[in-house]
Amino acid sequence: MSKTFLILGSLNTLLCIALGAFGAHGLKRILSADMLSVYHTGVQYHFYHAFGIIVIGLLLLHFPKSRLMPISGWLMMVGIVLFSFSLYVLSLTGMRGLAMITPFGGVSFLTAWALVAYAIWKER
Repeated sequence: MSKTFLILGSLNTLLCIALGAFGAHGLKRILSADMLSVYHTGVQYHFYHAFGIIVIGLLLLHFPKSRLMPISGWLMMVGIVLFSFSLYVLSLTGMRGLAMITPFGGVSFLTAWALVAYAIWKER
């Protein structure tokens, strides 16, 4: 399972860099300042949690029997999709209805990090 999260985290980090560069260079003249800010928020949280998924992969090397660590990693993936990707689509299309999905991604992120802390605390 560790390898899965290390690969997922690495691929998401690669995607963040590509999306960030696209936003900085390709969208600068297309999007309003507000929508560019929304896009960059998506990239920022995408990166934090791509790195978090890598951390989960490394933590699983130390806590291989943890059942909560993999749940945390999957919640980070769900958060990336619900939070970051909803912001990407919102900024590119202006579809405000997608903003209703974004908080669920934030809750996924918060829950994931709480589970990491609890899983570490719980281990002997």
